[in-house]
Amino acid sequence: MAALRYAGLDDTDSEDELPPGWEERTTKDGWVYYANHTEEKTQWEHPKTGKRKRVAGDLPYGWEQETDENGQVFFVDHINKRTTYLDPRLAFTVDDNPTKPATRQRYDGSTTAMEILQGRDFTGKVVVVTGANSGIGFETAKSFALHGAHVILACRNMARASEAVARILEEWHKAKVEAMTLDLALLRSVQHFAEAFKAKNVPLHVLVCNAAAFAVSWSLTKDGLETIFQVNHLGHFYLVQLLQDVLCRSAPARVIVVSSESHRFTDINDSLGKLDFSRLSPSKSDYWAMLAYNRSKLCNILFSNELHRRLSPRGVTSNAVHPGNMMYSNIHRGWWVYTLLFTLARPFTKSMVSDCLVAGSLF
Repeated sequence: MAALRYAGLDDTDSEDELPPGWEERTTKDGWVYYANHTEEKTQWEHPKTGKRKRVAGDLPYGWEQETDENGQVFFVDHINKRTTYLDPRLAFTVDDNPTKPATRQRYDGSTTAMEILQGRDFTGKVVVVTGANSGIGFETAKSFALHGAHVILACRNMARASEAVARILEEWHKAKVEAMTLDLALLRSVQHFAEAFKAKNVPLHVLVCNAAAFAVSWSLTKDGLETIFQVNHLGHFYLVQLLQDVLCRSAPARVIVVSSESHRFTDINDSLGKLDFSRLSPSKSDYWAMLAYNRSKLCNILFSNELHRRLSPRGVTSNAVHPGNMMYSNIHRGWWVYTLLFTLARPFTKSMVSDCLVAGSLF
């Protein structure tokens, strides 16, 4: 079951693995006990380790604990519309030993957003995710929405954004999610988005600057700047400046800037070590799409670091994140060569679900 997989129940340690005929259960108040179906008995101690355990944290968002007519505790997963007698928190048990608290939670390259957010309740939090109609932006927005946050999908294409909202509501009809227009290639659109958001009179706890252009032909925006530079960096830079006062009033708040490991393979300084502005928004003759992308990602990191330095004293932190070696997304749609390369590499890279950005957004 998917619910058990993202809770980690299919990954057991040899020490904690139950002998045949045994089942792990929980009481209503969270204590773990063990049922032996062969001998028809129950006990508090693990049959192999002799340890007593209890579950840690709250139920995942969308889950509810109920009791059947026989007094047996069972769990309802409202998101996936199923019931089970297995507590989804069993992957996160702790020993009943206050001197040696040991959680079994693990994060690695296959960790999903649902695992990272296990037990988190973002009710009352407002999250804005740019470029959230597809890819890791969508998965990030969905994960926050399924855990109670009010999520705003800030997208250029409103038709696709509305479809994304509908997909989230299909999974959880009570999700608080909406779409707003934001075209980072047009600074006027960035300003209009900020004005419309402020008109809602809501706080802003998490701003995920995720939208990006990659492998596109050289072009200038209506503002006269090279497209990759404006979409990936300058548009987000302007957006944060316009929403800075809201972020500070909402503290603790956080800005997540999606960068890339590829920022290491470029430079924005001239031969004298001074910033070369012509490299940020190059002319057509000096343009190479991959290099332009790398430079924009370097700008992301420099911006995030300086933003954190300035705003962290006011309760607003900023983190630049590399989402991992995930390649299979729509970001490479600009050129068929990149699409081919990314498709060939797909079996060796992270999935979209395991590449969400929520880890960097937790308080």
